[in-house]
Amino acid sequence: MTNAIAAYWNGRIHDLEMTDEPVGTLRFFDALDDYRFDKLRYLPRLVDFAGYRGKRLLEVGCGIGTDLVRFARGGAHVTGVDLAEQSIALARSNFELHGLGGQTDLQVGNGEALPFDDESFDVVYGHGVLQYTHDARRMVQECRRVLAPGGQAIFMVYNRVSWLNAMSTVLGVGLEHADAPVLKKYSIPEFHRLLQGFTDIRIVPERFPVKSRLHKGWKAAAFNGVFVGTFNAIPRPLVRRFGWHLMAFCRT
Repeated sequence: MTNAIAAYWNGRIHDLEMTDEPVGTLRFFDALDDYRFDKLRYLPRLVDFAGYRGKRLLEVGCGIGTDLVRFARGGAHVTGVDLAEQSIALARSNFELHGLGGQTDLQVGNGEALPFDDESFDVVYGHGVLQYTHDARRMVQECRRVLAPGGQAIFMVYNRVSWLNAMSTVLGVGLEHADAPVLKKYSIPEFHRLLQGFTDIRIVPERFPVKSRLHKGWKAAAFNGVFVGTFNAIPRPLVRRFGWHLMAFCRT
């Protein structure tokens, strides 16, 4: 299964279709950063990328390094692992082109068997990774193992009880990477159980509708022109638990 997952992600760089810039160029990386943080506007509000200066930070499933570059710019000592060789190669280019080549350790590696000693990091970050791995519980245990006492883990999974999952089911709107070898969605209680062993677990539902660049034609008109505004007019406390992303902040 691990080989199948690696092969899948080697052939599918996340959000690649959202830019026409030549792959591996500075404009390519900057365009994907712009798209990601337009779609995930909540992320810099919940995660202070500049708030980990001097900390040893590991990103599991770092992809092309979009988030990791932000942590490095903020002064963290960053390490990234990903199953996909292509992602790690692009992440190295990303760091080099942004003048950060000497500030990171990027490795092809499996988050279910991290190649690091116990208590090697102050922070472990895994945004959108646990849902695609073969043994999510094992990955959580590995992340906890490599964290120093008092360290912080930050994870994101997809919410099974969410507006986007409901829309996908009712209207047949396809989810990104629905064809991945593994894709598991979690309710809030299920996610909390997955994180057992950590202390001070705080789960924050996020990722509410924003205008999408992904869909075209009538789907884009209906979603962007009607649904986004209607949904976001509902007082947030009433729909908070239905956010598509479940962000978890945990301590060892």
